[in-house]
Amino acid sequence: MTDEPVTSRRAFLAGTAAAGAGLVATAATAQTAPDPLITEVQPWASAFGDPVDATPYGMPIRFESHVVRRNVEWLTESPVSSINFTPIHALEGTITPQGCAFERHHSGAIELSKQDYRLMINGLVERELVFTWDDLMRFPRHIAIAFCECAANGGMEWGGAQLEGCQFTQGMIHNMEYTGVMLRDLLAEAGVKPEGKWVYVEGADASSNGRSIPMEKALDDVMVAFFANGEALRKEHGYPVRLVVPGWEGNMWVKWLRRIGVYDQAVESREETSKYTDLMPDGRARKWTWVMDAKSVITSPSPQAPIRHGKGPLVITGLAWSGHGKIARVDVSVDGGNTWVPARISGEVRPKALTRFHYDMNWDGQEMFIMSRAIDETGYVQPTKQALREIRGLNNVYHNNGIQVWWVRADGEVENVEIA
Repeated sequence: MTDEPVTSRRAFLAGTAAAGAGLVATAATAQTAPDPLITEVQPWASAFGDPVDATPYGMPIRFESHVVRRNVEWLTESPVSSINFTPIHALEGTITPQGCAFERHHSGAIELSKQDYRLMINGLVERELVFTWDDLMRFPRHIAIAFCECAANGGMEWGGAQLEGCQFTQGMIHNMEYTGVMLRDLLAEAGVKPEGKWVYVEGADASSNGRSIPMEKALDDVMVAFFANGEALRKEHGYPVRLVVPGWEGNMWVKWLRRIGVYDQAVESREETSKYTDLMPDGRARKWTWVMDAKSVITSPSPQAPIRHGKGPLVITGLAWSGHGKIARVDVSVDGGNTWVPARISGEVRPKALTRFHYDMNWDGQEMFIMSRAIDETGYVQPTKQALREIRGLNNVYHNNGIQVWWVRADGEVENVEIA
């Protein structure tokens, strides 16, 4: 954090209240003169609009062209094995449109048709099977809403505030409604032998991205999915078939799923062993940290979504989630964590899915340090970044679920900062 925010924060915390909770009767601005945009007929009301077949597959209106996935060029060596970020600062609700949902590829997004698709189950099973697309469509279908979060989401913030944007700091996440068949039904068809304790799943792309999953999880809520948000999976999300592993880190959600092997022990890929571990200060590494702990982030106001309307009624909004189940509560602070107030949970709260929260207030135009903390149904409370660093040090990349702080300046602009 720079000297300017620290000095300003100390003055702020010394005795001023940045904002008080509550709402005024209306947020509308009184008009002192007739507004032609409401009193006169405008061009868009004077002629026919586009016909119904102008865009056979509907696209967002051009005024929303800024709501797109973005990457960070220097983050990885090649865009073929890289990641982009969901524009969570510009979205509302909890469901992420497929066209905005973040991508992570290890060897690029491949084209695989339904006609060419095959899924093998082998290893410690009674019957080794190969399924076609049509075979999978004959199994009972299920629907699950789940978040998919990259283990490295927020990873660049371990050493301090790095990137200006909610999209870039916390946008390696999406939340979609998936339709598919339960993995347990396919395993039952093959007949898992008693000694089968793990499944090893791999994709059809060049990297294969193999991952081992304990049998308990495989028989619980893991899904072999082929639809997202009501339509076929997009190419970049594993069309025609991907794995959905609710609550667990995104690298387990293998795309273009081609094989499920059943084994008596974990089969570790080279990348899984060398990369997806959490380094500790003493040189050891936390291994198999699959579950994504409770986390939240204020999406607006944020660096890419500053306050443009000036002081007055303000809606603070954000997202919360937990791989351990449902979100029980979200607290919001506007004074750098000195005081916390419960936010309003909007919509249905689902386990292992994004939860939307809102906090309605009046902003008096003074600077604020806004932050949110999630509490899940197990009682786990989202920690501060400093609390995580005291345990895990600074050599980490993965599983940073620390509280994100935004500095709202008096002019409405917002910066990514840390509070000492």
